[in-house]
Amino acid sequence: MSPAPQPAPFRPEAAILTLGDGFYDRVAPADFLETRLRFRNDRAAAEIGLENLADAEWIERFGRFHAFEGSLPQPLALRYHGHQFRAYNPDIGDGRGFLYAQVRANDGRLLDLGTKGSGQTPWSRFGDGRLTLKGGVREVLATEMLEALGVETSRTLSLVETGEALHRGDEPSPTRSAVLTRLSWGHIRIGSFQRLAYLEDAAGLEALTRYCLFNLYGEEPGEDPVLALFRRVVERTAELAASYMAAGFVHGVLNSDNIAITAESFDYGPWRFTPDWEPGFTAAYFDHQGLYAFGRQAQAIHWDVAQLAIALSQIASIDDLAGVLDGFPAAYEAALTAAMLRRLGVRPRGEAEDLALVGHLERALARRTVTIDRAFFDWRGGKRRGPSPADNAYSHPVFAPFLEAIAGYDAAASLDHPYWFDPKPCSMHIEEVEAIWTPIADADDWTALEAKIAAVRRMADALAGRPPRA
Repeated sequence: MSPAPQPAPFRPEAAILTLGDGFYDRVAPADFLETRLRFRNDRAAAEIGLENLADAEWIERFGRFHAFEGSLPQPLALRYHGHQFRAYNPDIGDGRGFLYAQVRANDGRLLDLGTKGSGQTPWSRFGDGRLTLKGGVREVLATEMLEALGVETSRTLSLVETGEALHRGDEPSPTRSAVLTRLSWGHIRIGSFQRLAYLEDAAGLEALTRYCLFNLYGEEPGEDPVLALFRRVVERTAELAASYMAAGFVHGVLNSDNIAITAESFDYGPWRFTPDWEPGFTAAYFDHQGLYAFGRQAQAIHWDVAQLAIALSQIASIDDLAGVLDGFPAAYEAALTAAMLRRLGVRPRGEAEDLALVGHLERALARRTVTIDRAFFDWRGGKRRGPSPADNAYSHPVFAPFLEAIAGYDAAASLDHPYWFDPKPCSMHIEEVEAIWTPIADADDWTALEAKIAAVRRMADALAGRPPRA
């Protein structure tokens, strides 16, 4: 049984200021018409000592962004570049968000409090710097579900409605506005390094490398900090890609400015969970070529990491970097096997057997007669626990190799949680997301969102082997 995170004292930090003004712009938050608290994540807040804030102070911090003493005196809009759908863009940066504060978590990690929809910055270009309320609700749902499924993700700490009417081309307008605050393991991106390489700023690249290695990975820069950091990024991004697949998740916009140097998933726009194991499934309506489709996410992330290698080649050997990058496919395969076994809730038996089991499951799911969520739910712990709507599908010959292989596996955790006796698994498909938003839009009714968050967290407890919470 995994222990619940212990409450922590509030420990503000301002480590990013050691980088100097060349890495960011000092900005001010928008002065919103109103601030109505819509979501506060006290479970995440407890990890940084903020769970006891009264709602009024919470709004002052996460709706008005009054500075925390001991952290950043004013917000910072970070500078970066990036490849967007493989086209290089040197004109981007934090355009509707900023780094609001840094804080130490109860596990010692340096975390960022970053925003989305907090107003215009020097990098807004022609944007209004705002976030739609629907976009904020969607990010709450994405981060809650991904965290439950074991994906290393930013968490939505707060969502505050701001009272403005926004006009957007991809949803009915005018629409309501909000500002969101994320709790993240750093906001430095691959695009942050690309910008410095574009400017031929070797000193900046070296400083940012040391900052990330020491402050984000907790490692003292040794004789070769560049390769040390790059190895961590390759390992972590391979794990990220694998975790997306095991979760059935499609990020939608895996541009290099959306890949954190910690490989923590973040920035959720047109995301989707695919019901079926469909490699060509896309999340973004504008991804006409399927560049970031479900089955191409590992390739996309690998490509982004290659851009980091190119940027770092200004201060390190490209041959050495390429040698590390060559390890990505094997790291991804191992991480995917581990992630699939974790979601099945079975103990590993050996590299060859585990790889075969996962291959059998992928081929069976590719027939698309059983949803991803249903299959993992039905076979949790390696054994069927009762009748399922998918029993006819499981009797098809394509499932036979998987059924034979999984019979030899042992459960890795208890299956006593009541969730495992539910008639169906908890899921987060697009029709469910829309059904949660509709009553908010029509009647300001938030009960469906609250119920879904409770259901997702209940599933998270079951997946972690924790008993039901009171």
